[in-house]
Amino acid sequence: MTADELQRHTPLMRQYLAAKAAYPDVLLLFRMGDFYELFHDDARKAARLLDITLTQRGQSAGAPIPMAGVPVHALENYLAKLLRQGESVAICEQIGDPALAKGLVERKVVRVVTPGTVSDEALLDQRRDTLLLAIAPGKSGFGLAWADVAAGRLRVNEVADAQALAAELARLQPAEILLPEDFPLPAEARVEAAGLRQRPPWHFDSSSGRDALLRFFSVRDLSGFGCEALSLALGAAGALLAYLDDTQRTQLPHFAALAQE
Repeated sequence: MTADELQRHTPLMRQYLAAKAAYPDVLLLFRMGDFYELFHDDARKAARLLDITLTQRGQSAGAPIPMAGVPVHALENYLAKLLRQGESVAICEQIGDPALAKGLVERKVVRVVTPGTVSDEALLDQRRDTLLLAIAPGKSGFGLAWADVAAGRLRVNEVADAQALAAELARLQPAEILLPEDFPLPAEARVEAAGLRQRPPWHFDSSSGRDALLRFFSVRDLSGFGCEALSLALGAAGALLAYLDDTQRTQLPHFAALAQE
């Protein structure tokens, strides 16, 4: 959207669109008083997934604004429903006092919740581990890295072919899967209800992944973890850490160690 097009919108919608532009691939919940509102395509999607009312209120840039909302006090319930359906959500809060604000109250995204990175006890699926998994494809097979953020576990492995990949995914049942943008997940390896996230291919680079792990664990080499030779898995682990860095707004989760499984 050009600057001229943006200026056609109301100040509130300009604030919303600026926040949404930073999180185009997730649902953005925009705090307005006692409700979190969703607009445009996010509103249509949320109305369908959550069975809430889709309305149109006011106009911006000469067009009605589709919107849907959920009460602030019920946020966790609605988040849990979205996570179970593989959706990720950015929470945009009012960070200023509306009573003191001159004009629009300041807002910013303070939290990004995804199916594989959730650690809040109220949002966890008590029936199984909540796993975030990254897949790095290569000529020799596939590198895998997965994390249970709530439990602080980080694991890696490599498999030789699509059939073995499918078996691992069926065993682990990840809540969220990270893939390179140029890699389609084989049909036999698809996991029901898992959220699929496409990431830049360079995030899965083995050398970069190794360097990221060295920095994360503050070590000189990975020999103590027994996975130095798993180059594809190290690339997957690097992509996983990069995703956690993008979505965890305060600090990365604590992983005591890295292990091959």
